[in-house]
Amino acid sequence: MPAVPPRRTAFAEGLDRLRAAATTEPGRLRIIGAVLALLVLAFGAVTAWQTDDRASAADDVLNRSQPLSSDAADIYRSLADANTAASSGFLAGGQENATAGSRYENDIRTAAEKLVTAAANSEPDSPSAVAIAKLNRLLPEYKGLVERARTYNRQGYPVGGAYLRLANSRMQDRMLPAAEELYTSENERLKADYRDATPYPWAAMALGVIALGALAWAQQRTYRRTNRVLNHGLVAATGAAAIVLLWLVVGHSVARAGLNGSYDHGVRSLNALHDARIASLKARGNENLSLVARGADTVKVGGQTYDAYYYDFDRNIADLGRSLAEAKRLADDRAGGRPVAAAEDDMAVWKQRHASARTEDESGNYQQALDKVIGAEGATGECFDSVDAGLKTALAHERDQFEQSARDGRRAMSFLPVGAAVLAVLGAAGAMLGIGRRLSEYR
Repeated sequence: MPAVPPRRTAFAEGLDRLRAAATTEPGRLRIIGAVLALLVLAFGAVTAWQTDDRASAADDVLNRSQPLSSDAADIYRSLADANTAASSGFLAGGQENATAGSRYENDIRTAAEKLVTAAANSEPDSPSAVAIAKLNRLLPEYKGLVERARTYNRQGYPVGGAYLRLANSRMQDRMLPAAEELYTSENERLKADYRDATPYPWAAMALGVIALGALAWAQQRTYRRTNRVLNHGLVAATGAAAIVLLWLVVGHSVARAGLNGSYDHGVRSLNALHDARIASLKARGNENLSLVARGADTVKVGGQTYDAYYYDFDRNIADLGRSLAEAKRLADDRAGGRPVAAAEDDMAVWKQRHASARTEDESGNYQQALDKVIGAEGATGECFDSVDAGLKTALAHERDQFEQSARDGRRAMSFLPVGAAVLAVLGAAGAMLGIGRRLSEYR
């Protein structure tokens, strides 16, 4: 019995037909038309895919990750400011004014509201979610300690100071580090969105160059065989592919420039200003607590003993100076640099007044020191408020600059994915029509 030949696969049969078709000019034209159409469609599809991904990341930068990063900074600032307001109110004793109490309540409310927003936008089990859960658990505990401190302080019991120092310890050792973790995590998410939004779409660009090269070769081949200078369908396909490639290069370059500008002149400045504001709040809180503790808490550094809060104040004020210098360096116009320069001047006056108040405190003149810190005129509190106001103005300006640059970058890619897809379909149709015109000559 003769052996049955193995059954050929559909792929092998198709390959044989393709080889047979390639031996005739009409067959070769059909293959060329199909390849050209596929190249143009692939170019359009990859362009639409890559630019849509980058546009989505740019949209996240503008509308999600940067606002959440700012919210995280505001959470930190609100908690630190609440701590400062609580110590200021405590120093005033039974004469605590409504401003300090209102400021404390507003800060606590702001922190709670922004924690709700951050929780709604965080992923389960992410570092942000862990930090938010920790803050939500600690915030009521902190408020309870502050309220006990206030109650005992109004009654004249010294134990109120112990409760306030415990509340401050809870804030400094557990809450602010958790808020910093949240801020760091949101900043990392912002950087990741920038990394997704700014890389050049090399695959799309390469496919565009290949598609244009193939179309040019097909037109040259047609010219050599027919002496016709133009094939309308192939010219239309070439024009569509060229428009997409040019749009891709120019649009993405403009978008990249806008996004890089929003980072260099927006995000970096905002980070420096947030750091400065936090340092000023910490300095003010430690300045107040040094008078609350009255030397009860000390720290040893290099064999010498220092008042713990005065020592931390010196570190905070040094951090403030460095952050202000960085913010001033990053400010790229007078509107952004002027409030930072004013804050530097106010900081210099603050340091002078603080030195005078510390001298009075260390000499045993507690009331005179208190007046120089929370008094109505010429107190360090005025300097702190001026520094904070200058930083607030600078933050608003830099946030506007970020939003403008990021919005310009996002806008540059707004219609590119859809436009690339439509032009690719038209280009593929043009290539098929151009080749079809040549095929009609063989019928």
